[in-house]
Amino acid sequence: MDKEKFDEQFKKLWEQSPLSHSDSEKEASWEEFHAKTFSEKKRNFKPWQLYAAASVLLFTLIGVGFYFNQNPTAENIVLAENVIENTTSAIKYVVLPDSSKVELGPNSKISFGNNFALNRKIEIDGEAYFNVKKDKQHPFQVFCDETTTTVLGTSFTVKESENKQVTVELFEGSVQMNVKGQNQKWILKPGEKFTYGNQTASVSEFSRFIDFDNEKLSVISQYIQENYGYKVNIPKENHNQKITIRINKREDLKTIVQLLSEMYNLNFEINEDLKQITFQ
Repeated sequence: MDKEKFDEQFKKLWEQSPLSHSDSEKEASWEEFHAKTFSEKKRNFKPWQLYAAASVLLFTLIGVGFYFNQNPTAENIVLAENVIENTTSAIKYVVLPDSSKVELGPNSKISFGNNFALNRKIEIDGEAYFNVKKDKQHPFQVFCDETTTTVLGTSFTVKESENKQVTVELFEGSVQMNVKGQNQKWILKPGEKFTYGNQTASVSEFSRFIDFDNEKLSVISQYIQENYGYKVNIPKENHNQKITIRINKREDLKTIVQLLSEMYNLNFEINEDLKQITFQ
């Protein structure tokens, strides 16, 4: 192939690269590359050397294209290796390979790859609460319908309704929301809720705490049973004792139990088999 034809084919290859630049920028970069690589003092390349250069460039452009075209949406992810499904009417507790914790809601499921510790991408169908282990080198991404939630370490819920509306509520930390096909991103703060449905996204506030103002301990016991699934036994003499407390709706159960025991000088025992907490 003579020089002119080689230049022409090489320029076509350059222009077809997946770099996200305008035509004018591509033209300028081609001229600069051409001047440096095929200057007069370098015209003594042998044909096999030119073909080798083209091969190296093609490999490089393919690699760059893969990097720039990665999009944090579920269409690029294959998560079918591990599927965990909750077919019961109670919350299912799951510990992921990276030690992050998931409370999987009834009739919900999650799926993720075998290399999850290094590629923390997870897909959800239904509802789940995530308590993510911090790992700055490996962002944690949750895919639900057309939305992507990206975090480094935080706690949040993701819920998909029957009409495909996705709701993300952030309790602690920070998350970034992306929607498939949209360039805009939303950064949530604790107490903010992201809602996406019918191709419309919005951010609003929600109450991440529940307040008990001068309530009986028996009311707290009922709250624990309804929200954590543990029956609470309190000595009769403590039933009518009053308490004023604010609790994060996604607070760890043991933290709540420990706090109550210290406030009222009670010992406690948690029976995981019976799902029962006994104060004495």
